[in-house]
Amino acid sequence: MRVFVLLFNARTDNEGIHSLHMDDRDVVLMFESEDDATRFGLMLEAQDFPSPSVEAIDSEEIEEFCESAGFDCKLVPVGSLFMPPEANVEATDWQVDQPLETTDAETEITEFTSSELDRIRKQLEGLL
Repeated sequence: MRVFVLLFNARTDNEGIHSLHMDDRDVVLMFESEDDATRFGLMLEAQDFPSPSVEAIDSEEIEEFCESAGFDCKLVPVGSLFMPPEANVEATDWQVDQPLETTDAETEITEFTSSELDRIRKQLEGLL
């Protein structure tokens, strides 16, 4: 199955994949929908992250990468409206002009009511 992930400096020697830090584990998000991955990337940019690329890749390849790197992976179903965490790690292991490995952010998964999701969805649609 093809999924979409967020990469920084895609197809360079300085390439890195976006990850979140959840429950003491680094987690790579695998989006089923390219649109959902793009929206997530735009929300990251709004939080002053560098601009990520949305890349299609085979889910088995990402799962193998995560296993070898000691990461977990999470499938984000179509229309989930997964939100980036409000707080990011103060210091990262990388800088924009230096070799890039992964990005980490601390988060708790938040459940939203239908009305909250509708409000957020309208705000995001307004951005596009």
